[in-house]
Amino acid sequence: MTVTQTTFRSAILDSQQDRPLGLSDAEGQPAGRRFDVYRNNVAVSLTDALATGFPTIAKLIGDENFNAIAGIFLRQSPPASPLMMHYGAGFPDFLRDFEPLAHLGYLGDVADLELALRQSYHAADTPPIEPDALAAIPPEQLGDVTFTFAPAVLAFQSPWPLHAIWAFNMQDGPKPEAIAQDVIILRPEFDPEPHALPPGGYVCLTSLRAGDTLGVAATKATEAAATFDLGALLTLLMSGNALTSITIST
Repeated sequence: MTVTQTTFRSAILDSQQDRPLGLSDAEGQPAGRRFDVYRNNVAVSLTDALATGFPTIAKLIGDENFNAIAGIFLRQSPPASPLMMHYGAGFPDFLRDFEPLAHLGYLGDVADLELALRQSYHAADTPPIEPDALAAIPPEQLGDVTFTFAPAVLAFQSPWPLHAIWAFNMQDGPKPEAIAQDVIILRPEFDPEPHALPPGGYVCLTSLRAGDTLGVAATKATEAAATFDLGALLTLLMSGNALTSITIST
């Protein structure tokens, strides 16, 4: 009997399934326990990959719960690439839809943050603009500038205190307050760093990345948040080597 790849993969990922019929070792004997060992090694490797990629999630729900949930996820979402650094792209949405964890509504966003940190780490390198490039622009032309951003720069909105949750668990930060936090990930050197965006910062950043001038983006941000601080956002972007070019629109 020939074992199809689909049957083999399904059995490898689910310990509750019987061993596929027709498997044999190099001597033509039934694979038996060798298949069980291989199946266990695959599950352990994928679980370890998820734990490495989502350490905050593992800390939030505990290792035992994480391993059990990883077992469910890996059966539903086998790797699409042999590169384990990419494994777990669907984990944030899985957590959002996993009913037993519905009371922890922030888990999906935390997983998004951890996935984005990985994506930022593997993003292409690009040289940033010179530290004094922005200061060299005449004040009357500052509103007309546009920027391009490094591939490692990622940002997203969240109704949860997302950065504070991450910092509390991974950096012994203060206990999170019940406020929404938008987050930007910057990679000033080799390792990506998450930062909480100031009010209106996400709106401004999104506008800039769409090609709007700084003046237009700042206006949109101020309309979204009256306390928007453009200087604070630009300082954050410059210190994080987020900008790769600056152009004065004519």
